[in-house]
Amino acid sequence: MLGGFRVAGKLIANLIVMGSTIIGRAMLQAYRRALDNANKTGVAHEAINNIRRASKTMTEQEARQILGVSENSTWEEIVQRYDNLFERNAKSGSFYLQSKVHRAKECLETVYQKNKPDEPPT
Repeated sequence: MLGGFRVAGKLIANLIVMGSTIIGRAMLQAYRRALDNANKTGVAHEAINNIRRASKTMTEQEARQILGVSENSTWEEIVQRYDNLFERNAKSGSFYLQSKVHRAKECLETVYQKNKPDEPPT
């Protein structure tokens, strides 16, 4: 009787392994088809580009908060604040904060160039 259980156990184990293999292959094929369809329609590239764009974009409000300036600040005040924060972080701060300060200045530079295209910031 004990031998019958062993055979039945092996049979069940083999069925489980074969079944999971079949299901795994089917899932892999479905995944590949979904990727192919996404690539054909351009959805995958568009999604990746949107994620990259969103992660790199800094808003004007965020830039002003980082530099500690208001909407009424002149370009000279922004540059002065930038120089001060950039140098402080270069000496004793972090590269991450220094890069945030730099990105904030770039963002506001774009804003000021849009508002006064004939007078480029210095």
